[in-house]
Amino acid sequence: MTQIKIDNAILDVAEHGSGKPLILLHSLLADRSVFNAVLPVLARDRRVIVPDLPGFGGSSSAGSTIDGIADRLAGLFDALELGTQADVLGNGLGAFVASTLAIRHGARFDRLVLAGTGIGFPEEGRATFRAMAERVRGHGMEGVVDIAMKRLFPETFRAANPDILAERRVGLVKTHPDVFAQACEALAGFDLGANIGRIANPTLVVVGELDAATPPAMAQDLAAAIPGATLIELPGIGHAPMAQDPEAFLAAIAGFLGLRRF
Repeated sequence: MTQIKIDNAILDVAEHGSGKPLILLHSLLADRSVFNAVLPVLARDRRVIVPDLPGFGGSSSAGSTIDGIADRLAGLFDALELGTQADVLGNGLGAFVASTLAIRHGARFDRLVLAGTGIGFPEEGRATFRAMAERVRGHGMEGVVDIAMKRLFPETFRAANPDILAERRVGLVKTHPDVFAQACEALAGFDLGANIGRIANPTLVVVGELDAATPPAMAQDLAAAIPGATLIELPGIGHAPMAQDPEAFLAAIAGFLGLRRF
């Protein structure tokens, strides 16, 4: 792990492999270890860069807006001398950040993979985030961890994989409650609608058929709004395909990212 100073703040970054850079951005409902199952394959071909999002893990806060998080992460391109050929892959909150990064700094990188995201949330989704923010402020991370697990994985997967659930719980409860609450509130009010058509990076949108956090309809609207975007829906998969079914997730992104078959 490396701590990188950007604008007098810290980004805690783990790196694996070598080759064309690939930045992975984790969800609100998970820490960066959610990518661990796919890292060995990705690192065969790519220099994989996995930061803690600002405010999470060892990274300094960048404030309570997704724009601020994206602007902080844009500093990675110079700090790590990535040139303009890196690819960016985000899941959940990380995908909202990745979309914002493409809108505000799209010339700094190449390809964009957006997993489990959308343009913005309908009112029901916004209300869920507001409720989670209120709950975490009152009860800490333990107050939302069960809700988060239900949003990450379908019921049948949760029942059959208690070890993976336990691992994800451990990662999530390390999140600072104030950071989690601020991110919930940012997502509740966030909408890319006015700017989503400005994304010029080649884009792949991936969604699980059973994603309870960002349902397929959100991904469909997102893919339709980004010029030239491709949409892949994964049967039987929830919000965290890289953890639930690493092989299916890798198969979905391999061609787009030019990965060797595995």
